[in-house]
Amino acid sequence: MMKKKIMSASKASLVLLLCQMVSALDVPLDSKLLEELSQPPTITQQSPKDYIVDPRENIVIQCEAKGKPPPSFSWTRNGTHFDIDKDAQVTMKPNSGTLVINIMNGGKAEAYEGVYQCTARNERGAAISNNIVIRPSRSPLWTKEKLEPNQVREGDSLVLHCRPPVGLPPPIIFWMDNAFQRLPQSERVSQGLNGDLYFSNVQPEDTREDYICYARFNHTQTIQQKQPISVKVFSMDSLNDTIAANLSDTDIYGAKPVTERQPVLLTPTGSTSTKVELRGNVLLLECIAAGLPTPVIRWIKEGGELPANRTFFENFKKTLKIVDVSEADSGNYKCIARNTLGSAHHVISVTVKAAPYWITAPRNLVLSPGEDGTLICRANGNPKPDISWLANGVPIAIAPEDPSRKVDGDTIIFSQVQERSSAVYQCNASNEYGYLLANAFVNVLAEPPRILTAANKLYQVIADSPALLDCAYFGSPKPEIEWFKGVKGSILRGNEYVFHDNGTLEIPVAQKDSSGTYTCVARNELGKIQNEVQLEVKDPTMIIKQPEYKVIQRYGQVSFECIIKHDSTLLPTVIWLKDNGELPGDERFLVGKDNLTIMNVTDKDDGTYTCIVNTTLDSVSASAVLTVVAAPPTPAIIYARPNPPFDLELTGQLERSVELSWVPGDENNSPITNFVIEYEDGLHEPGVWHHQTEVPGTQTTVQLKLSPYVNYSFRVIAVNEIGRSQPSEPSEQYLTKSANPDENPSNVQGIGSEPDNLVITWESLTGFQSNGPGLQYKVSWRQKDVDDEWTSVIVANVSKYIVSGTPTFVPYEIKVQALNDLGYAPEPSEVIGHSGEDLPMVAPGNVQVHVINSTLAKVHWDTVPLKTVRGHLQGYKVYYWKVQSLSRRSKRHVEKKILTFRGNKTFGMLPGLEPYSSYKLNVRVVNGKGEGPASPDKVFKTPEGVPSSPSFLKITNPTLDSLTLEWGSPTHPNGVLTSYILKFQPINNTHELGPLVEIRIPANESSLILKNLNYSTRYKFYFNAQTSVGSGSQITEEAVTIMDEAGFLRPAVGAGKVQPLYPRIRNVTTAAAETYANISWEYEGPDHVNFYVEYGVAGSKEDWKKEIVNGSRSFFVLKGLTPGTAYKVRVGAEGLSGFRSSEDVFETGPAMASRQVDIATQGWFIGLMCAVALLILILLIVCFIRRNKGGKYPVKEKEDAHADPEIQPMKEDDGTFGEYSDAEDHKPLKKGSRTPSDRTVKKEDSDDSLVDYGEGVNGQFNEDGSFIGQYSGKKEKEPAEGNESSEAPSPVNAMNSFV
Repeated sequence: MMKKKIMSASKASLVLLLCQMVSALDVPLDSKLLEELSQPPTITQQSPKDYIVDPRENIVIQCEAKGKPPPSFSWTRNGTHFDIDKDAQVTMKPNSGTLVINIMNGGKAEAYEGVYQCTARNERGAAISNNIVIRPSRSPLWTKEKLEPNQVREGDSLVLHCRPPVGLPPPIIFWMDNAFQRLPQSERVSQGLNGDLYFSNVQPEDTREDYICYARFNHTQTIQQKQPISVKVFSMDSLNDTIAANLSDTDIYGAKPVTERQPVLLTPTGSTSTKVELRGNVLLLECIAAGLPTPVIRWIKEGGELPANRTFFENFKKTLKIVDVSEADSGNYKCIARNTLGSAHHVISVTVKAAPYWITAPRNLVLSPGEDGTLICRANGNPKPDISWLANGVPIAIAPEDPSRKVDGDTIIFSQVQERSSAVYQCNASNEYGYLLANAFVNVLAEPPRILTAANKLYQVIADSPALLDCAYFGSPKPEIEWFKGVKGSILRGNEYVFHDNGTLEIPVAQKDSSGTYTCVARNELGKIQNEVQLEVKDPTMIIKQPEYKVIQRYGQVSFECIIKHDSTLLPTVIWLKDNGELPGDERFLVGKDNLTIMNVTDKDDGTYTCIVNTTLDSVSASAVLTVVAAPPTPAIIYARPNPPFDLELTGQLERSVELSWVPGDENNSPITNFVIEYEDGLHEPGVWHHQTEVPGTQTTVQLKLSPYVNYSFRVIAVNEIGRSQPSEPSEQYLTKSANPDENPSNVQGIGSEPDNLVITWESLTGFQSNGPGLQYKVSWRQKDVDDEWTSVIVANVSKYIVSGTPTFVPYEIKVQALNDLGYAPEPSEVIGHSGEDLPMVAPGNVQVHVINSTLAKVHWDTVPLKTVRGHLQGYKVYYWKVQSLSRRSKRHVEKKILTFRGNKTFGMLPGLEPYSSYKLNVRVVNGKGEGPASPDKVFKTPEGVPSSPSFLKITNPTLDSLTLEWGSPTHPNGVLTSYILKFQPINNTHELGPLVEIRIPANESSLILKNLNYSTRYKFYFNAQTSVGSGSQITEEAVTIMDEAGFLRPAVGAGKVQPLYPRIRNVTTAAAETYANISWEYEGPDHVNFYVEYGVAGSKEDWKKEIVNGSRSFFVLKGLTPGTAYKVRVGAEGLSGFRSSEDVFETGPAMASRQVDIATQGWFIGLMCAVALLILILLIVCFIRRNKGGKYPVKEKEDAHADPEIQPMKEDDGTFGEYSDAEDHKPLKKGSRTPSDRTVKKEDSDDSLVDYGEGVNGQFNEDGSFIGQYSGKKEKEPAEGNESSEAPSPVNAMNSFV
């Protein structure tokens, strides 16, 4: 027989429960029963762990406990027994463990500092309290110190130190003045966390002599005051007046005005700092900055966001406050102080540690003899806490042995317990930041059954509603409950009954024939007991004639009917309400037995009238709306959305269903087509409305299906052809009873994140799906295909659990079952997951390579054993790379290529290989974790292929009947070259092609002279290379032989054979700068030829750019070039059958940013030059005055000492002049030159003359073609001593030379 087990919250309160063990006993809260049952001690009240006491009052250390028999109490102090009988100041309260230490009668609190622990003991065990640390509070006086006045300049920063005395607990700091008024604080002036007062910049109004720091000690209700601090701020105006009063008129004085400063952090100092905070505490980070204008502080978290809803800013954003911190809040927090001049920042590295906190605290366990059970103690923290067990306050390792007990880390397992196994166990979880201590007793009871429900209790219910018949019981072992109807009736079975775990019999739909006597029988191996109860089922109360909607004109009369039918044994009462309130106390309202009449109706009578019928067992109601109207002319028909329904009513409440009824609103001349019913779950999603169902517009009641543990409210929306009405007012709330979950989590998966773990995840149930409080999950797993038992844990309402210590990549059977305080969901289905993967262990073997052609190969390998893959096999990776080309025998940079072959393949194709090359490859197996080891490198070679085209084809030296061809070998020969194939054919003026001639040329040749060609003829050439495999792609070029005799000079008389004068452009040279280049060339040929220059980026396939040369010049300037770029250039002649020179390559200079600046336009340079000019002018005036006086200055004296002016014209070390000449022109001699004694400069020695030079091709030109270097001509200049140039450098050039 299927039994639906439901725990009624209103009938069964639990005080002792072991949720892990199904066989654990529940002890009802029956006072008589509790007085009779033995129970180990339980600590019910104790003082806090850190107990700071007022030294002026008596010390009360609380320790209360309960148990049966009542426990006795003892104390330890600092780890040893505390004999209170020997201390007259210490007493223990009667029937309690609470200590009272009499301080007010002569005792001293300091004498009782220490660590106290209370033990409550009876015959079934001993419970212990936390370690209670007693410390008296302290509020010491401020140390005396001499405070110097603070004199500070306006705009500077200032810190006033508080340095309060160390108290217990620490004092609260605040700043006030002599009038006990708090000092105003702002973004500029604020108090730091350490109590100091910080001024980002001081202002004159900060001057005062009563900056006073106060420390308030709350525990002793005392306030200590520091001596007043004086601050005097000197403003710039007053400072200047003071300086002026103390200086003479000739002194230069004046304090600098207030200067703005960029931010500097006053606290914390440096660029970084660290902070450690505990989980659950409040994290406070502070940054206070100096600066003018006053800096503004901003906070960010590097690599993340500040936590929403837990982040607050205090003290004008100088303090970042994060409440309830967790490990996720660890990280780097940056504060940025910024004003208009700049910013400063500081990074605080925050680490969140955690004192121990409970995951699963041990719970009291009540067992019957011979039963099994477990105590589980699980805690977490950072660092992870150590778990230790005690039995009756004694470490379990030295406690008396119990054969039924086995300790397994954080779990104690009990098997086949006996009454002597009763004890109190303590679990201690501790780390460096604190500890947790929990008492949990094991109480083994042997009790015969007892029925706690009163005998012959009478139950009355309404027909078609549920009936609950109680049979509260207790026994150990847990009794079995059976129900009978009648004194000699048979045992009750079937789906029409529900048997609850607490003994209650539920008849879901009680009928009239359900009335009678019911007997409850409880039995276990120690005895049997029974009890009888009575059930009476009554007819429901009904309103058979409900009040109807009425429209009445003013001053008329209206009547509402309310005719009822009820059980004859029940006495009904009828109440009428108006708008959910009492009827007006007006004689116009007449209440009859079955009706309500209103006389002389007025507008105030408009409203909703409700008839309520109450009995002792049920209540029903019905409503109608009264609308009071005047008698206006018939208005035009207006169609609109319906008015919202009203008077929503819930009836027939069952666990999984309820009936909803309502009164439709006005249709507004458009019939209502349907009603939409929506519900709100006020328990899990308050304020969110969900669609429930729809019913036709003629229906005003509906039976709604419900889910357990949902606080329902309903509303109704009417719909007509115009649209939807506004929602009705919500119905009354209906909280359905809790039940076991109906479903289990979905999307259960098991995937390992590490080689030794299994991460089980699932999608959690919603609160609506939970069906009851205390939603948890039972996570179970076992290794697949291994005869293992299921391992299970119960976790909180989370969506992940990590199983550690698993073998690498093995399959697991996994299931996740939902449960709540009332029980488990149906048995869940199993899914298969795998523990974490690790890198594969072995490499593929038997790697073979089959070369298909010169660019394609096929590689084969043997699969690796699946057990060595240690993960999901994703495929194989082939690494291959070219070692060298067999044709060139030169190694190059190795560029490895990778091909991935998915799945369990054993071969793969390698495309895109280079012909005639040596390759290596290896193969690796791949799983979800990564790649395994590589197989040994396999060497293979590709055969020859056809070559690429020759790298270039250049045609030079055209003559009347010949052309010279030059070419480069192919970039990719792809084998051993056997020959070159040259094909050519003439092209006439109409671009028709002549006969094709083919020539085979040996592979070792790089040039060829073609003879016997036609003069002044254009030829097209096709050129390609060959290997033993075949011919490669060809390169084409066109060229022209030179003109016929019409273009040659007539032979002289008597001369021999006429030598042709053909056009020739040679010696193309370039002189390149950053963005331009000077091109020059030599030309031989007919006159009046127009030249052009073609250029492009070297190595580029772009078309040549063409520039026309004006006139018949033999030079040209290419502008707009890119710095640091290689260019190709050639020169051609127009009208000469497209004749061009050979190519030349040049490179522009690199970009020099410093040379881009025209220093002569810079302001500082102009000022410097003006200053130099002014100094020179002053020197010239001085020299002129002294010269007119006939005096000599040192230069003249030295020259007089040496008659020959060429003996010391310049210094020997650097070639510079030692003194100046005092000739008429007073010009300095040029550096590096020698001047004859008559002080004249010869024309042939001047670098400024170009008379004797011709236009050589090696000259350099600037951008417009003008001369910028030295010409090479008929004469060569002798290099000047000490320098290449005799020209005095200009200031601009001199400055530019410093780059």
